[in-house]
Amino acid sequence: MQLRKVMSKNPECVSPATPLGQVASVMKTRDIGMVLVSENDRLVGTVTDRDIVIRGIAEGRDPRIAMTGDIMSTRAAFCYDDQDVTEAAKLMEERKIRRLAILNRDKKLVGVVSLGDLAVRTGDEAMSGEVIKFVARPAA
Repeated sequence: MQLRKVMSKNPECVSPATPLGQVASVMKTRDIGMVLVSENDRLVGTVTDRDIVIRGIAEGRDPRIAMTGDIMSTRAAFCYDDQDVTEAAKLMEERKIRRLAILNRDKKLVGVVSLGDLAVRTGDEAMSGEVIKFVARPAA
């Protein structure tokens, strides 16, 4: 099954110059834990609720002033929308991530796939269970 069939479309995106407090508000309003960071429809990073707390607040950054680009992860993992869900599951396991950016072949952002999407929308309980097991495992 292709990722475009299970992904959440129209992902929330912000620019690297977006203040952290604004990103946190977007996460609260949309009930999401990650936003994509983009410039000109191109993925340049991701920021999670955990990033805001660990790299932002815990390091003493003022969320009204600190910018997303200051704390975002620049090694954003992604797959293409025409790839199979098993490829996304494997990447999520390898990188121990819960959400994955989805691009089209022109490398424009088109969606996000989460562990929940894999668990609910694929119907493959064995695969989703394996991904959850590996991603949720504590670091050694």
